[in-house]
Amino acid sequence: MERGNQTGVGNFLLWGFTEDLDLKAFFFGLFLSMYLVTFTGNLLIILAICSDSHLHTPMYFFLSNLSFADICFTSTTVPKMLQNIQTHSKAITYEGCLSQIFFFIVFGCLDNLLLTMMAYDLFVAICQPLHYSVIMNPQLCELLALGSWCISVMGSLLETLTLLRLSFCTDMGIPHFFCDLPEVLKLACSDTLINNLVMYFVTVVPGVFSYSQIFSSILRISSARGKYKAFSRYGSHLSVVSLFYGTGLGVDLSSAATSSTRMSLVASVMYTIVTPMLNPFIYSLRNKDMKGALGTLLRRVVPLSVGTITGFS
Repeated sequence: MERGNQTGVGNFLLWGFTEDLDLKAFFFGLFLSMYLVTFTGNLLIILAICSDSHLHTPMYFFLSNLSFADICFTSTTVPKMLQNIQTHSKAITYEGCLSQIFFFIVFGCLDNLLLTMMAYDLFVAICQPLHYSVIMNPQLCELLALGSWCISVMGSLLETLTLLRLSFCTDMGIPHFFCDLPEVLKLACSDTLINNLVMYFVTVVPGVFSYSQIFSSILRISSARGKYKAFSRYGSHLSVVSLFYGTGLGVDLSSAATSSTRMSLVASVMYTIVTPMLNPFIYSLRNKDMKGALGTLLRRVVPLSVGTITGFS
């Protein structure tokens, strides 16, 4: 028996992690803490970059956009998960599931593209240092950021709209904590070949093509010292990219062949929650300019808060 893909489709059920009430309370506290750290850390990065004129450079421009994308990316899934844990509910409406898929893909794709833009900025700084200011001018940076947003929205629309043609079976349970597109496709009774092709193309091709071009250019640097300097400057960036792409691609590419497992859930947590939470630490702890800007920002905020409290007392 099939169910239609429009108003006839009922709620999807997000099975989440566990049915144990004690473990649910633990997961609620854990993910709420991680979400607050993610939100606060990325917000501080944005405020520090906006408030310090020394950080008004291409690299930090893309980093501020990445921090905003990370906040939105995490906010797409975690609040709903926390609500379901708190209310002991598994339900998410068909429309809510499609909306979650759309925004999850938008900000996930935006994360990918912004990481690529940051890699390109580093590549120009390393391989074309004398022409850096000419190549990475403000107009180009704004155009690259706008292009990233447009491509992300268009790619997400393409993937989401192809879902509307599908019919779903009576089993509407998703063994996940959010509406993960590969898991939703498994519930369809109609053919999903087009959906899978679109999903893998949007997920794999842009990042693999961009980074292969950047790495091949760095490898063409003649001196060993130059190559070492290039890859050392990529250290923090590569750690973020490896964590995000490694877990994200692993989940997407394996989900079509195997059923969802505990390892798949853990990998999903890594790239949907852990990576956005770690980004502010990775990009700030090894960066003297960023640490200085954050210190200045906090020194401005703390006296203001103290003065406000004193004024009310």
